[in-house]
Amino acid sequence: MSMLQVRPIASIILVFCFFAVTGCATYQGKVGKARDDIKNGQPAEAIKILQPLAEEDGKDQLVFMLDYATALQLAGNYKESAKEFQASAKIADIQDYHSISKIATSMVLSEEMVQYKGDDYEKVLINAINAINYLEMGDLDETLVEVKRLNEMLYKFKYEAKRDYDQNPFAYYLSAVIWEAGQKYDDAYIAYKATYDLIPNYRPLHEDLIRAAIKAQRPEELDKWEKEFPEVKVKAEWNDRTLGEIVLVYMQGWGPRKQPRPNAPRFPHLVPVHSLDHHARLTVGNQSVQSSEIFDVQKVAIKTLDDDFARLMASRVAGAVTKAVIADQIAQKNQALGLIAGLAMAASDRADLRQWSTLPETFQIARMTVKPGTYQVQVSGVEGGEQMSPRTIEVKPGRKAFLSWRSVR
Repeated sequence: MSMLQVRPIASIILVFCFFAVTGCATYQGKVGKARDDIKNGQPAEAIKILQPLAEEDGKDQLVFMLDYATALQLAGNYKESAKEFQASAKIADIQDYHSISKIATSMVLSEEMVQYKGDDYEKVLINAINAINYLEMGDLDETLVEVKRLNEMLYKFKYEAKRDYDQNPFAYYLSAVIWEAGQKYDDAYIAYKATYDLIPNYRPLHEDLIRAAIKAQRPEELDKWEKEFPEVKVKAEWNDRTLGEIVLVYMQGWGPRKQPRPNAPRFPHLVPVHSLDHHARLTVGNQSVQSSEIFDVQKVAIKTLDDDFARLMASRVAGAVTKAVIADQIAQKNQALGLIAGLAMAASDRADLRQWSTLPETFQIARMTVKPGTYQVQVSGVEGGEQMSPRTIEVKPGRKAFLSWRSVR
């Protein structure tokens, strides 16, 4: 390789590294102000920041789209949020692979140079959270479409892609409640059973399984659950078609935030975000019920990253070798350029901090049986007292009325 060939190659590497290090802020830096706006009760301001990022084509587009769709939902713009989540789901499906060229680039520079495609638990939550949009719009048919897509994805992860992914009881439980709302009782029973297989200690499922077995006309399963849960008594209200139900989907707090590891800054780790409230209380008239946690996003996110650490470590080791070879080839022709190229490539190798960081810490459910009518509903945090703006909802005979609330402080 001649000196004339070395200089352009080194120059390209140096320029590429310069922009990788200084020319673009990290993901966390770009969305930090938007998260602060959401925390301060101003999701409309967050939308202004996130929309142009979500509309820009590039390797980070998906993560910005997810944050943008979340902000739209928190602002009550459920229709636009649904559209954005649908587009995000399509991109996540298309980008569920890496091109050879981008993998090679990430070895020279950093994981940030690879197309962001989302973790499995994030992909599942796209459909689950989008289902909440349609519930808020009162569109049960489209809600069921999202539920079907959700169940198809869970099936593919486990049986077709051979990924040991069955970590989302919230997805199954939400689908069970929605199937039940649509009077698809056998489907509801199957989904409740799938939830129980994941979290058998979730106490509300004891009643859910017995009630669903009755409505699905599954006498053998009913006998099994009545023996397993003798404390559950069949309630007359379960078969009273004149009664309705209010179902609260409570999204609590903030999921953990990615930061560089203190002892290994080239690798990310997840840091919990403090929340004032850990449970919510649903109040209607003189009735109140506390939410029950069904899915811990923080726990799953940390486990996912920890499980991926070996791959990240192997990738960085391979990257270090690649960088050393490139720097040595340049240094053989020009020692100064080789030294500079090596330093530049090392400086560009930083932790990939991209994540769907507007997710909540946990998902929780609260359910209340009520007579038909129009109700003023109040929801408040149990520990810190954060309150949802009062809402008026109508409950029809034999139907479920859904609402969602996200605490952000």
